[in-house]
Amino acid sequence: MSKAHTVSTTASDPTVAAAAAQFLSPVVLGLQALTVNGKQAHWHVRGANFVGVHELLDTIVAHAGDFADTAAERIVALGLPIDARISAVAAKGAATAVPAGFTQSDELVRAVIADIDAILVDTKSAIDGLDEVDLTSQDVAIEIMRGLEKDRWFLVSHIAA
Repeated sequence: MSKAHTVSTTASDPTVAAAAAQFLSPVVLGLQALTVNGKQAHWHVRGANFVGVHELLDTIVAHAGDFADTAAERIVALGLPIDARISAVAAKGAATAVPAGFTQSDELVRAVIADIDAILVDTKSAIDGLDEVDLTSQDVAIEIMRGLEKDRWFLVSHIAA
């Protein structure tokens, strides 16, 4: 006869859920804003590096969407909702560096890098804040940081001298 085991999860701990939501929510909103603003940049890039930057921005937009989904699903898996409606994303992304219209590729790449840098600040805060609270949520933030830093590197390489 087998013995049933009760598995304790972090999903049953409201303190962990609250911490995950506190630290991961700004990351989700920043990534959702990057998804929208990155697509804006993709449509309006101009200049000698048009094709490379245009295609790279599509990749970055896809990554941002995937990263946002991963972080949001972590919050929801812990039993809390996340407000990533357009109004919440707009409030977070209001300070975007991405211009509204046609822009030369170098200037546009710098603007997207600035947006990524802002998200990296929130991601680093999540990593630090979750260190002693929930390692699984921290791991989500670490993976997002790794991906954003790689995307940032690809962008920087387009404008490096």
